Amino acid sequence: MCFRLQALLFTFLQVLALFSQEARSAGGHHGSTLRHGRKQVTSCNLFQGNWVFDPSWNPIYDSSSCPFIDGEFDCIKYGRPDKQFLKYVWKPDSCNLPRFDGSDFLTRWRGKKIMFVGDSLSLNMWESLSCMMHASVPSAKNTFERKDSISSVNFQDYGVTLLLYRTPYLVDIVREDVGRVLKLDSIEAGKYWKDMDMLIFNSWHWWTHKGNDQPFDYFQDGTNLNKDMDRLTAFYKGLSTWAKWVDSNVDPAKTRVFFQGISPTHYQGREWNSPKKNCQGELGPLSGSTYPAGVPPEAGVVSKVLSTIKNPVYLLDITTLSQLRKDAHPSTYSGDHSGNDCSHWCLPGLPDTWNQLLYAALIM
Repeated sequence: MCFRLQALLFTFLQVLALFSQEARSAGGHHGSTLRHGRKQVTSCNLFQGNWVFDPSWNPIYDSSSCPFIDGEFDCIKYGRPDKQFLKYVWKPDSCNLPRFDGSDFLTRWRGKKIMFVGDSLSLNMWESLSCMMHASVPSAKNTFERKDSISSVNFQDYGVTLLLYRTPYLVDIVREDVGRVLKLDSIEAGKYWKDMDMLIFNSWHWWTHKGNDQPFDYFQDGTNLNKDMDRLTAFYKGLSTWAKWVDSNVDPAKTRVFFQGISPTHYQGREWNSPKKNCQGELGPLSGSTYPAGVPPEAGVVSKVLSTIKNPVYLLDITTLSQLRKDAHPSTYSGDHSGNDCSHWCLPGLPDTWNQLLYAALIM
């Protein structure tokens, strides 16, 4: 009898060990990264969670002590009276978000070049990361330069350069006899992105601009010139050209590639069940983890295009967590003085969380 019990116990322990081994192989280890189809998945979804008010939380930097912030993002300087928007922290549901460590970031990427490529939302995120780095190593020497389409901050003690290449559509605008042409199948500007060690791309904000606000006269789709076309279709075609560029020009052994994700606007209060409102005067985020209006269709375009890329591209899926932050825009507290800005974000503010998520994606 005793022998049979021992045999049963031994068999049970063998099964338990086998189950544990299979669970580890399936990616149960916290923070492990697997290739699943075309997407990178981890045991922790950094982008699913909610905003929590933490009165003890302070931003990593103060806008008055960061030399890289444009007036359009400097809400405190331009009179925003409330500070509670700075006290909300992002809490993923399934894990803890590591605190940003700028010194560690710079050490890991010593001697490397990191480039943001895109529109003014890329500028927003680039300035945020530059300020976070600067505050982390305040005594480190740095140089700051802006020239034409390219801006850079170089942290000389680490040999790390943070660059920004401004190009709102990723694809080219070319001046021709008929006028300014947005070429949906051309990326000549890609020659400036090639020698980078990390690339963070972004586009969408300008695709919706029409009339006098758009910086081109025609779309070129293949051999066809169009005065206008469906903007989601145009975005899909332009982003597909970018996807082919990534596969043809990026060496994944050398360069990490991220897509910043769609940054939402808050001009239409009906999206969060407040029909008469926009971002002006909003003092806090939406509660919970979902946005009443749902995911915007342009985010679906991004996902569709990313699914076609052979090289690994990590989606910083900031859309929903940013949709919840109707309180985090400059609104009228901006050095831009162009009305009510519900598109960009205060610094310090939400883009610091984007960069905290970028850091987490790199180390987890």
